Amino acid sequence: MNGADILQLFAYLLPAVVTGVIAFYFFRLHTQNEDGRRRFLLHKNSQKETLPVRLQAYERMALFLERISLTSLVVRVAPQTDKKNEYENLLVRQIESEFEHNLSQQIYLSDECWSIIKAAKNATIQSIRSAGMSEIETADKLREAILSQAMDKTAPSTTALAYIKKEIGDLW
Repeated sequence: MNGADILQLFAYLLPAVVTGVIAFYFFRLHTQNEDGRRRFLLHKNSQKETLPVRLQAYERMALFLERISLTSLVVRVAPQTDKKNEYENLLVRQIESEFEHNLSQQIYLSDECWSIIKAAKNATIQSIRSAGMSEIETADKLREAILSQAMDKTAPSTTALAYIKKEIGDLW
């Protein structure tokens, strides 16, 4: 084999190698596009199934936040005795009961949203406890103090509810 034969062999092989490389590139590109399309369709189908469940979870958490807002809670839960400590504990138990009832909804919410809801619950309990630490003697006076405190500042549940509404808007 002389140099001319090798050069001729190389001339025959070069177009085949270039064609093979181009075919490999286009095949890989096509495979990636098909994989992306399959993922998109799978995500789209799963969204159809999970979106209603997620929206229901957001609805339940919105209802929870409405029920634990101080004004709603104090109006809905009347004192059973005249003792302020018992009323304070009753309100806290009511909030904890509502929270435990909706605990499973956290799997459908984002971690940030769940943290904000827990913070709103804890801030509401803290507001009740701080009102109970004042020199009020009866449950009715505690009720009035909690209501006046709720009128003075934005309720934590209102802030959390606004975040839920924002997050639902991001789902679309």
